Amino acid sequence: MKRQVLIATFIVAFVSCRGAEGKPADPPSKAPAARAVTDVTAQDYVMPQLPHARVTVSDAYGGKHVVEAEVALNRDARTRGMMWRRSLEDGKGMIFFFPVEQPVSFWMRNTLISLDMIFITGDRKVAGCVERAEPLTETPQSVGKPSQYVLEVPAGWCAKMGIAPGRPVLIEGVEGLRVSGD
Repeated sequence: MKRQVLIATFIVAFVSCRGAEGKPADPPSKAPAARAVTDVTAQDYVMPQLPHARVTVSDAYGGKHVVEAEVALNRDARTRGMMWRRSLEDGKGMIFFFPVEQPVSFWMRNTLISLDMIFITGDRKVAGCVERAEPLTETPQSVGKPSQYVLEVPAGWCAKMGIAPGRPVLIEGVEGLRVSGD
């Protein structure tokens, strides 16, 4: 009995590996590989995971407000930014690093939510805020002062937290990260 089961199993396995005419079956065809999306502004672009930092912004009254932020260190990450996101929780954000302190401006292209932008000097002080930046526009947003960092947070955050120019900013967890100008 065991021998019959063994022979039947062998026959089933042999037949399933052969085509209808008894010839070896063709291997399953491989589907064409999906083409990788390289446009960082495209909705279906897959951004590599970004490092994280803890950013503490001091308010005008001496209070401290912490933001857990993704860190955009290179041109692709800075270009992509917060595009296509449908929400941003309180206490979350993204901080953009630039190789040198310089006047910088941001747009809201493909950005679905309104944001506050905190422009930060090279010595880590608030240069100024753009509040409630209008989504889905290419209008440049800037404070007109040199900055080396820009922190994006939910719209209304700067006013709610009392963030003002000249206030210190502490950026932790970025030791050893390399900023790229490309």
